[in-house]
Amino acid sequence: MKSLLKISLLFGLAFAASAFAQPALYVEGTHYEVLEEPVRTADPNKIEVAEVFWYGCPHCYAFEPLIASWEKTLPADVEFVRSPGMWNQLMEVHAQIFYTADTLKVLDKIHGAAFTEIHQKSNYLQTEDEIRALFVAQGVNPADFDKTWSSFGVTSAVKKARTKMSEYGIKGVPNLVVNGKYRVTGDGTTTQADMLKIVDFLVAKERGGS
Repeated sequence: MKSLLKISLLFGLAFAASAFAQPALYVEGTHYEVLEEPVRTADPNKIEVAEVFWYGCPHCYAFEPLIASWEKTLPADVEFVRSPGMWNQLMEVHAQIFYTADTLKVLDKIHGAAFTEIHQKSNYLQTEDEIRALFVAQGVNPADFDKTWSSFGVTSAVKKARTKMSEYGIKGVPNLVVNGKYRVTGDGTTTQADMLKIVDFLVAKERGGS
């Protein structure tokens, strides 16, 4: 009788464990991809989330409000960065916009303004004159823009971003890369809101060291 009771108890415990066992919320290969080689992050003491984007991409434009709201909720151990994607000349020009604005410390103004010019005003920011006008409209001195636009620092930053995009294995935008290890893609089967949920899952995974 005791033996039978023990077997029943063990069976009950096993059943309960099975019932409460939860499958992984997001699965590698379905919801995210693991990079073949990890990419170095800017701060090893933080969990980095990098958005690879392009000003000319309508999906990136639509993603901006979601990204902005999500960024406000990030805990202190998570660092959000942006990295321009590029595989043609216009994308390189737009990457130059990003790093020129960053160098001049007006990225908070220019980032949204660049999206607005392209997607609301059909000004595709293809020439230096068009881009200079954008910066001047945001309060930048034209001489400061001219000095910075083709500077060594901006040119180097664009080259580094191009290399990083290759290391990430980026084939489209927007993409999100978590801690240089995991890539979350907007492949048309995952909503942009879900992309951020997957990122949160991967941040927790990194925080737990799993």
